[in-house]
Amino acid sequence: MEFNHKPVLLNECIEYLNIKPDGIYVDGTLGGAGHSSSIYEKLNEDGALIGLDQDAFAIETSAKRLKELAGKGKIILVNSNFKNIKEICMDLAVRGVDGVLLDLGVSSHQLDEPERGFSYQNDAPLDMRMDRNNKLNAEIVVNEYDENRIKEIIRDFGEEKWAARIASFIARAREKNRIKTTFELVDIIKAAIPSAARRDGPHPAKRTFQAIRIEVNNELGILKQTIDDIVSVLNPGGRLLIITFHSLEDRIVKNEFLKKAKPCTCPKEFPVCICGNKTEVEILTRKPVVSLEEELDENPRARSAKLRVLKKLT
Repeated sequence: MEFNHKPVLLNECIEYLNIKPDGIYVDGTLGGAGHSSSIYEKLNEDGALIGLDQDAFAIETSAKRLKELAGKGKIILVNSNFKNIKEICMDLAVRGVDGVLLDLGVSSHQLDEPERGFSYQNDAPLDMRMDRNNKLNAEIVVNEYDENRIKEIIRDFGEEKWAARIASFIARAREKNRIKTTFELVDIIKAAIPSAARRDGPHPAKRTFQAIRIEVNNELGILKQTIDDIVSVLNPGGRLLIITFHSLEDRIVKNEFLKKAKPCTCPKEFPVCICGNKTEVEILTRKPVVSLEEELDENPRARSAKLRVLKKLT
């Protein structure tokens, strides 16, 4: 299947990256090279683009696309999760990078390829793995996690108020037969949510599918851990850009950025700081950057996208 990817907030990302032609830039979520293509075209022969993706097909497709461009910089593509950025930089003998971009949304390709099991609008095996080498998939979560844990996942990761009912209906359904497909799960979710609550708002399965996808791919745990690692590999003046698509991710990014920008742990009543923690970064986006109406008309999936940016000081 063609890996079509419409990059979200592209112009804003390029502006905030403040690309130096001889700089080193990491696209930690390469996808279809939507953002990377614009980054690469601004590099000269002394610059480098490092693209990371845990989806091997994304690496294969992006390699072909980037080679067709007029950029002159070095292209290094690695089939790995961005959580490994420190080790990857060490392996490549890269001492520091000038910018890192993370687009945390599920790619259009993954949503549109039914067999990946990400979408509640296509019938497919329950999978949802971004890295197909992972042992944990959505079928295991739905059929083998205990009911209370499923409730917590749907409640906490999906912010679904009907989490307890959905978990209960899943537990009852799997007693009869193992739940194996997306449409089987969709039907269970629809049965669990009262009809009156299903009349308005998004698709009734949207929040539950989001929650299970986050659990399968450990998205929130990886994000929190990785922000520290990325800041550690940024050169002075280097920038970290993160695009999120739901409130849980955005809250983590916001809080982790604030911790970096205001690291003092002294009680508020202390007249001076004695903890010795020094500010590492400057937050460049007081509020998250969102898409303009023109972009939303062309790409409705950008509606929930939020971009936050920080700059490393020293």
